[in-house]
Amino acid sequence: MDLERQKHAPLYKAIESFRRQRVVPFDVPGHKRGRGNKELVDFLGIKCVEVDVNSMKALDNLCHPVSVIKEAEELAADAFGAKHAFMMVGGTTSAVQSMVLTACKRGDKIIMPRNVHKSAINALILCGAVPVYIDPKVDTKLGIPLGMELQDVRAAISANPDARAIMINNPSYYGICSDLRSIVDLAHKNGMLALVDEAHGTHLYFGEGLPLNAMAAGADMAAISMHKSGGSLTQSSILLTGEGINEGYVSNIINLTQTTSASYLLLGSLDISRRNLALKGRESFAKVCDMAAYAREEINEIDGYYAFGSELINGSSVYDFDVTKLVINTRGIGLTGIEVYDLLREEYDIQMEFGDLSNVLAYVSIGDRIQEIERLAGALNDIARLYSREKGNFFCAEYVTPIVKATPQEAFYASKERLPLDQTIGRICGESVMCYPPGIPILAPGEIITQDILDYIKTAKEKGCSMQGPESEDITELLVLK
Repeated sequence: MDLERQKHAPLYKAIESFRRQRVVPFDVPGHKRGRGNKELVDFLGIKCVEVDVNSMKALDNLCHPVSVIKEAEELAADAFGAKHAFMMVGGTTSAVQSMVLTACKRGDKIIMPRNVHKSAINALILCGAVPVYIDPKVDTKLGIPLGMELQDVRAAISANPDARAIMINNPSYYGICSDLRSIVDLAHKNGMLALVDEAHGTHLYFGEGLPLNAMAAGADMAAISMHKSGGSLTQSSILLTGEGINEGYVSNIINLTQTTSASYLLLGSLDISRRNLALKGRESFAKVCDMAAYAREEINEIDGYYAFGSELINGSSVYDFDVTKLVINTRGIGLTGIEVYDLLREEYDIQMEFGDLSNVLAYVSIGDRIQEIERLAGALNDIARLYSREKGNFFCAEYVTPIVKATPQEAFYASKERLPLDQTIGRICGESVMCYPPGIPILAPGEIITQDILDYIKTAKEKGCSMQGPESEDITELLVLK
């Protein structure tokens, strides 16, 4: 990485220069730098609406960059150690889907862990690729899915030598990392592309002592959520490509679904945040790691909680662990993670990232301070003292092994009927069901509905998990294939 070059932010500079010129706008957006919508200005501020502008020569065009956006993408590629970087304004969902659509066409096989984000499965609906799922091992005490084991990847490759690609989560929402380099090497030795969903791994490129990142492992493509741990605005992300990937073809794939009216607020935030990470990332993420370590120590002193960390590493299903992920198991106080999540929000004004049936996640990143960590620990101590109850029966995992009977595309577009939940057992599901976050489908189109899956859905609903996916607003019915 060229640190001297990384001091520049060409797109941000161009946007600021344009703002100062006071150009008369006879283009979109129609609010005309806020003059047509005073409430919008009051809400966002004049500086914000003044740079909410349309593509033009001075600011380049994301669909076909030739000047300042192109230079900003080159700087991003240098910062992340990639051959090329694409700025994305459709979130990492758009980046993940672009990876899958680049690698696969209708009928092509792609090997992936079943606990992928819904964006990957939705990409299969779009392109008609055939998933070869690897079921993750499960830590039944913590209630979390683990990483892909090499023996399972080898078995999947052996059974499907014609697969076009392998997708890897790095890390998972829970901080779990698979043996990334070995999986990438296996993919390449068998003529397959290695695609990495690094929605929760931006910091891996800049911090020290953290798990291996996709580009360093030799992956072909990686989807990076800059807005998560990288500090940019929500919905802004980056798609990285390695050697041997035709960036012109990837650009065409991206332009199939990405807007032609890219937000310069998002693009500018990517340019600023890339510069910030390149110049200050090592120092910033050292502080993040220290805060997360301090939080673990404080929380693990409270009876009933377990904030797990690197002690989970076993060289296989937990090859490495992202210590910035502060996941707190709540089973010991007799409450589900979502119950603790709700108490923290409603009684203590603390907003956690998510709660599931066994854990609650605090997303610790560059904007946090030690006093917020202490406030969280204090609130958790209060909850344990005031709300603990006898340990009940918990689901053993945040993952139920599916039985796949049709591809996601076949099931999504098939003739379907709507039935009450209890009448769907044994039928093929025609839609997705998930708790969001984390957005890992409990059911995906093409999978058999079982009693275990229905029990999981009902328990998640009863405990207050945010459910989405089905057409049924209250998740009382499911679409099944006729």
